Amino acid sequence: MSYEEYLKRIAELAKNVGAGHSEDTPKTLDTPGKRALYNNLNQNEELAIDIDTAVKENRHDDWRGIKAREQVIKSALFGVLKDESEVERIFLIIKAQKEY
Repeated sequence: MSYEEYLKRIAELAKNVGAGHSEDTPKTLDTPGKRALYNNLNQNEELAIDIDTAVKENRHDDWRGIKAREQVIKSALFGVLKDESEVERIFLIIKAQKEY
């Protein structure tokens, strides 16, 4: 491998890390939100996708800061996670992701 190829490879790896994924990140985790969930759920791909789907199917526009709308999302999370403390932990991750 030439030095130029090496530098290109390093630049690509840095770009991927900055985007929140690595070479072993599953292809189904195609958004920053899904990758954030995956990285915070012990790399459980199926659970990350289930949560992503539950949030997207139950959220309302402009839900942040409106208790009733936040509760709808928490209820959807509880339906998947079945654990109140885990719902609160994952909700903070969801709330920080712009795509939701």
